[in-house]
Amino acid sequence: MKGWFSREYEPAETIEPGGSVSFQVPNAGWFWDADVEPERPEGAGHALHGPIAVSGARAGQTLAVRIDEVVPRDWGRTWADGETFTWRLDGEWWHLGERRVRSAPFLGVIGMPPPEPGEHSTTPPRRWGGNIDCKELVAGTTLYLPIPVDGALLLAGDGHGAQGDGEVSGTAIECPLERVRLTLDVDDRDLRSPIARTAESWLAFGFDEDLDVAAEQALATMLDLMERELGAPRRECLGLASVAVDLRVTQVVNEVKGVHALLRDDAIR
Repeated sequence: MKGWFSREYEPAETIEPGGSVSFQVPNAGWFWDADVEPERPEGAGHALHGPIAVSGARAGQTLAVRIDEVVPRDWGRTWADGETFTWRLDGEWWHLGERRVRSAPFLGVIGMPPPEPGEHSTTPPRRWGGNIDCKELVAGTTLYLPIPVDGALLLAGDGHGAQGDGEVSGTAIECPLERVRLTLDVDDRDLRSPIARTAESWLAFGFDEDLDVAAEQALATMLDLMERELGAPRRECLGLASVAVDLRVTQVVNEVKGVHALLRDDAIR
């Protein structure tokens, strides 16, 4: 388990392109059982599985991460304004006292290390992924990330049982994950920032300390995607985007803010 990103870490496992990995992971605070204080390296960020190396992957290519399965344990926590709220999972619902929210589990962190040497914080999302905290990245979704280092060296974790766009208290339902399965492959896309394919839409991401800049990045990447998918000139794509693309605030709490542009399959005929 790692609490930082680094290109200098030895791979925990190596797979061929198109291969899959399965693992368990504690929650963001390194808890597996709610009442058992974990051992956590001093200064560590999220508890992450990996690194997972992909044979033949090279810096400058794109890593396709298909999220096959995300199964939470039966408890999770949310912190808000100094108070801790403990949730219990029963079937499709997370319960907090008499209130409940529907379960929609996903990995908050899926990413690769910056190309610079040393250890890097897991808190901010970067061009190569990381702490994206996008509630759309549920099982069945494929996330595409620019590869920064040879071998890719993917790390993943930070289970979320459910989350709203923005993640306004700073935390989702932070839960350990009983089972995660990811399939990794190498793709030929040339990306300025990450994109994702869900069951019914395309997403494009932008990250920056300035929310306006993050929105501009997400839109620019979405226009790249629309040019490729629709075969239309960029000005036409901009006009279509103004009518059919939604800009959503992914999160506002991870040092840099996130915006994702969303284009539903049924938005343009």
